[in-house]
Amino acid sequence: MPIQTPCTAICTIDPASGLCLGCRRTLDEIARWTGMTDQERARIMAELPGRTTRAGARAGVASEP
Repeated sequence: MPIQTPCTAICTIDPASGLCLGCRRTLDEIARWTGMTDQERARIMAELPGRTTRAGARAGVASEP
């Protein structure tokens, strides 16, 4: 089964970090998501919690759901 998208439908790019404030992916990752392998998606999904802490602190967003 393919890895689900981390999209939260809060699609706003933080200009300072270049990350989406909803899912914490870059624009390139968002655009390429459907063409990525499961391994590529899994790698990105594993990185997202760390991105949330860094970008969330800058954007004033809580790092935990």
